[in-house]
Amino acid sequence: MSGLGKGIVSSSITKIMLMHGLKALPMKFDGYLNYDCGTMNPFRHGEVFVLDDKGEVDMDFGNYERFINMDLDSSLSITGGKLFSEIISKERKGEFLGRDVQIIPHMTDFILNKVKSIAGDKKLDIMVIEVGGTVGDIENSYFIEAMRQLALKEKVAFVNVVYVPELKVVGEQKTKPTQLAIRELMGSGIQANFIVCRSERALDRSAKERIALFSNLDEKHIIDNTDLKSIYDVPASLIGQGFDKLILEELDIEGARIDNAELSKWNEYAKSISAKHKRTVKISIVGKYITLRDSYASVKEALTHSAGVEAVNLDLNWIESERLEGTSDNKIGEILGGSDGILVPGGFGSRGIEGMIKAIKFARENKIPYLGLCLGMQLMSIEFARNVCGIKDANSGEFNPSAKDKVIDLMESQKDIKSKGGTMRLGAWKARIRDGTYAYQAYKSRIISERHRHRYEFNNHYADRLEKKGLVISARTLDGNIVEMVEWKGQFGIGTQAHPELKSRLEKPAPLFLAFIEASIGKENRP
Repeated sequence: MSGLGKGIVSSSITKIMLMHGLKALPMKFDGYLNYDCGTMNPFRHGEVFVLDDKGEVDMDFGNYERFINMDLDSSLSITGGKLFSEIISKERKGEFLGRDVQIIPHMTDFILNKVKSIAGDKKLDIMVIEVGGTVGDIENSYFIEAMRQLALKEKVAFVNVVYVPELKVVGEQKTKPTQLAIRELMGSGIQANFIVCRSERALDRSAKERIALFSNLDEKHIIDNTDLKSIYDVPASLIGQGFDKLILEELDIEGARIDNAELSKWNEYAKSISAKHKRTVKISIVGKYITLRDSYASVKEALTHSAGVEAVNLDLNWIESERLEGTSDNKIGEILGGSDGILVPGGFGSRGIEGMIKAIKFARENKIPYLGLCLGMQLMSIEFARNVCGIKDANSGEFNPSAKDKVIDLMESQKDIKSKGGTMRLGAWKARIRDGTYAYQAYKSRIISERHRHRYEFNNHYADRLEKKGLVISARTLDGNIVEMVEWKGQFGIGTQAHPELKSRLEKPAPLFLAFIEASIGKENRP
C-alpha cells in the first residue's frame, strides 16, 4: 500500500549494493496514466521531485538520491503514461506492421527492452526496480507481468514488501494480510525470493514462521523492517540480518565484499540524525500543503541533514498558512514566537498566501532567521515591497493578474505557453552569487547550480526601488536577467527562486539549509 516504505527499501538495497563495490541504480515504475508527476496535486501525490535534466518524477527519487548520493536522470522513471504514449506513437508510425497491438506481448516486450537498454547503457551490475502501487492493481499488472517475463531471461530476485499489522486490543501481530499479499503475487506467476515485513515492532518468532510457511521460503528470507528512529538506519538494519549476502547469493554474484569504511561513515551520519542531542532547534514551516507532510518531504530531509551536522535535535512546527490569515499581530506572535527559524516552502495558487506574508513580516521585524524557497522567495520580495518600500499594491501576477504593482510576474518565456505539463522553468540552472552576501557565505562559491520549478519571477522593474530600501539581490542567472536570490541586509533572511532542498543529501547537506540551521542556533556568520 502507499506509504509502506517500498522507496526506502529500494533506496537501501541500492545503497548496500554500492557499498559492495557494484554499479547499481534504482528504477521506478508508476502505473498512473500521467506522463509524469508535474501536473499532480501535492495533496494527492506528495511532492514533485525535480531532476537536473528537467524530469518531474515521483518523490521516491528524492529518497534514491539522498541515499546513494548521486544525481539521477529521468530515463529511470517509467510511468504508464509514458509507456502508452510511446506505444501509440509507434503504432501510428506503422512500426507494428499491421498487427493488432496488445498489452502482451507488445507492451511487455517494450518494457523489457526499455529496462535492458537502460541497464546496458549505464553498464549496471544490478538494477533495483521499484514497482509502485499494490499487487492486484490493474494499473501495474502489465508491468508485474513484464517482470515475471524478465525473470525467465535474466537473473532476478523478487522482494515483496508487506505490512504486518498489530491490533493493540489483541496484542498479536496478524499475518493474514501478508499471506493474502503473498498469494496475490503468486497468482501473478511470481514466487518472491524475500519478504520484507513492515511492522511497528520486531517480528515475533511465530509470525516469522507463519510467513515463511505460506511464502515457501526459509525463515532467513523473511526480513524484519520494523520502525526505526530514522530512515537512514534501514541499510544497517538490513545488513545486520544478512540481507546483503542473501541477495548476492540469489543473484549468483561472487566476490563482492562490503566496504566497511563506507558502511561506518554512513552509520556515523545516520547516528548524528537519530541520536538525542543536548540542544534543540525549533523551525516553523509555514506552508499550504501541511496536512500531507509528504508534500514537503525534501524540505524536511534537508533540515534533518543540516541538524545532524550541527548535532542538534530538530523540532518541526508545521503551520497551515491559512491559519495565519486574518490573525492579529499578537496572535501571530503566540504562534511563531518560540521559533528559532521560519521557513516558507514552495507552492502554487493564491490560497494561504497572505498568511505566509504575515509569517515573513514577523520573521523580518523580530530578526528571526528566515529561509524562503521558490514561492517563499517571491513572497519575501512582495512583503518587503509592501511593508518597507510602501508599495501597498505589491503582488504577484499569479495571485492577482490585475494588480497595479506586479513585483512578481510571469516569465517572458512562459507567456505564450498553453500546455501545463513539463513547460515550467525546470531542472538545474546556474547562478552567479555576489561577494559579501549571506548567500556567498553559505555556498563559498561565485557560480552555483540548483534545481528549479517555476513560471513566475522577480520583476526587474522593481529591483532599484527595493534595493534602495535595503533588499539585497544576492544572485542572478549568468546572463543577469533573472533574480535567483534575495536577502535582508544585516540579518539572516534568504529567499531563493530555486529548490536547494532537492539536492540535499545525508552525506552532503544543502549549503543554504546548513547556513539557515547555523543562524537558527546562533552561529550566524555575517558577510
